[in-house]
Order: sequence, then structure tokens, then C-alpha cells
Amino acid sequence: MTIYALSSGPGLSGIAVIRVSGPDTKKVLEYITFSPIPAPKVASLRKFINPRTKILIDEGILLWFPGPESYTGEDMAEFHVHGSKAVIDAMHSSISCVEGCRMAEPGEFTKIAFQNGKINLLKAESISDLISSETEIQRQQAIKVMSGKSSDKFTSLRKRLLKILSNVEAKIDFPEDDLPVDILKNIYLELKSIKEEIKLILNDGRVGERIREGFKIAIVGPTNVGKSSLLNYLSRKDIAIVSEIAGTTRDVIEAHLNLDGFPVILSDTAGIRDSKDEIEKKGIKLALKRAENADLIIIVVEPKNVDISKFLNELSSNKAILVINKIDLAFDKISKDIKKYNPIYISIKEEKNLDELIKILKENLKNKFISTEEIYITRERHRINLVKCVEHLESFEEKKNIEDFDKAAEDLRLATRYLGMIVGKVDVEEILGSIFNDFCIGK
Repeated sequence: MTIYALSSGPGLSGIAVIRVSGPDTKKVLEYITFSPIPAPKVASLRKFINPRTKILIDEGILLWFPGPESYTGEDMAEFHVHGSKAVIDAMHSSISCVEGCRMAEPGEFTKIAFQNGKINLLKAESISDLISSETEIQRQQAIKVMSGKSSDKFTSLRKRLLKILSNVEAKIDFPEDDLPVDILKNIYLELKSIKEEIKLILNDGRVGERIREGFKIAIVGPTNVGKSSLLNYLSRKDIAIVSEIAGTTRDVIEAHLNLDGFPVILSDTAGIRDSKDEIEKKGIKLALKRAENADLIIIVVEPKNVDISKFLNELSSNKAILVINKIDLAFDKISKDIKKYNPIYISIKEEKNLDELIKILKENLKNKFISTEEIYITRERHRINLVKCVEHLESFEEKKNIEDFDKAAEDLRLATRYLGMIVGKVDVEEILGSIFNDFCIGK
């Protein structure tokens, strides 16, 4: 089957790129250009014609990439046309006239590239991350993964495990031969080394996931202290409704921010108080859960109601910033006991000290995102497979007797399999859908 799709972004643009890939790509070019196939990888000016009506659609650039030297590994072509909806629709309609052609599904071009061995799963994921990156640090991380450093690390670990597995299986296949003592000793030493290396990779503070998904900051506090106003101020737009009526915010409201290149998901939550309203109680429950799962919590109170009793656990966990808003109203009423929590005194209404709060937020982000170790994990999928790999390595270590080598070999096979699943060295059909469905159509 030959697939086609708009690869550039939707909407009005100067240039639009329509990509075609598959065995009938040549036929598509012949039908739409009525001219010879251009030289490979050379931009050629062509007229694009509707094969049914013979009416000119547009004039643009044609690029021809014969397989296997193409992105997908198949015959592939790109039509560079003017980016109006009418031109794009006419091109799609014309390509669909060619027998064996259909519209591509999300991520299908990259999925074919993976299946044809042009890229591994890590690179496929990094391509998706690069396309969706919104901040500089996200772009840098995606490029690092694309460069292959993570793939090389996991592939190297897997090869070391396979070498150990071959020694273990040799003992199973030839039980009458004694495995030299030094080989047995080296097996356990090498396994220990691999296990410790993986544990070091896992002990990364989830920096890679934070960069990819965004640093989670929850704004919590009692009702009517200015939480929604703070969300609106930091996001520079009116996202949340601001009202003097207590309990206005009942659901979690999110804003995605870019603070000095760091991706942030800022959440405004329902005011914490005793309430008999069932909907508000659900909102308060969501607020507490969001605070529990957040990387950083901004606890907002006001001078007239400096009740932090419900947030003492958070304040002692070093992941909370205490903010006292409305200092323009009653600064002198703040208790001296509060000062030990190093609160930031602000007035959102008069925009006082908000620059200090933003400075502290940025410092927190830098501290969380900076790591002395190389970051190899960017998705939960990677972490889960590494954890399972370690579990099977530890299970192998528990089997000390030669008689247990059959079971021990199975632990090694499974450990190797989980490492392989990260880069796609084994059958991973069950996870392909979830990975490539995140792509845009045309990539």
C-alpha cells in the first residue's frame, strides 16, 4: 500500500509539503506530473496536474527519493506546493485517484521507517518529541536522543547480557562439562556491574520525563486568597475566573508555560476549606491530589487568614513555597511564627514582589532540571522496562546453584528482552500503536 499525507503544518502557509511513500510512488509522480521521474534527491520544478481533468493544480518543487535510501526505506516523494487549502485538497484528491494509494495514519511514515530498520524506537520517539517541543530544553533533549547516545547505551548493556546468557546456555546444553570457576565468578561480577549501571540510570530524579512532560507546579491554599489571580498573572492571560465569591474554582485549571526555556504545567486548584457542597468537596479532593503529585507547590494565603495547618507536611518536604498575598491590606497581622517558613510577601493586585516569586520559581526549575549524570530515560516506558530488567537480574543472582541454571537462564532472557524493548530489538508490536499514535499525520 502507498500512503500520502500533508507533512507540513495545517493552515494557510507559503509552502506546503505533501509526502508520498510506497511501491506505487513512481506511478503517482507519472500520473500527476505527466513528465519523466526526476533525478534522485534533486529539487525539480514541475507542473502538478489533475490526472482526471488534466487541469493544472499548481506549479512547485518535486523531490524523488528511491528506496531504500529514503526516510521510510521505501520509494518516497515530496510535493512542495503553495500552502492554500484548495491546493492541498486538490493534490490529495489527485493522489487518491491512483490505485493502491490511501491517506496515511498518524505517525505511519515513521512507523514504516522503524519497521524497515531505518530507525529504532528511541529515535522514533525523539522525532515525535522534537516535533512537539515547545521549549529550548525540550528541543535539546530530543536532539540528544536522536543522536543515538541513549540507543548506544542500552544496546551495549544488552550485548553484555547476551554474552553472559551464551555462557549460561552453554552450561545447560553441555551439563557434563564443568564451567570454569573463573567464568562463573566473572558472570556474577559482570551482572552486578550491569545491574548497578542500570540502577544509576534509574536514579536520575526523573529529569528526562520532567523535561518532556513539563515541570508540575500546583497552586493551593484556602478560598479567596488569589490563587486564580496568580495563575492568570504567571500565564499572562485570563485563564481562570476571578471572583470575590468563595469556592469559584472547583476543578483543576492548567496552563502550560515556558519559563526561561523550562516547560511548566501550572495548576490552579479549588480552595481548601470545610465544605458541604458535594461538587466543591470533589474539587478539594482533586486539589489535594494534584498537590501530592506536583513537583513544586505554591501555597497561597493572606494576612487575614494565615492558616497553614493543612499544609505543614508540604512545607516540611522542601517542595513548597509559602506565598502571602494581599500584603497591601494587612501586612502587620502576619504572625512571627510564619517567618520560619521564609514566605514571599506579594500583592498581585498591585504587582508587588511578583518578580521575586518568579525568580525563586526559576531557581527551583534549574535545580530540578540540572543533573550531573547523563540522562537516558525520557519516557515512563523506558523506566518500566529498566525496572523489570533489574528485577530479573536480581532474581538470577538469587540462584546460586548450578542446578538452578535453567531457571536462571530464563531470568537472563527476560532481562535481555526488557532491555531490547527500549530500542525495539524484540517483538514490540503491542507498544507500537501507543508510540506512533502520538505523531501528527504526515510524519
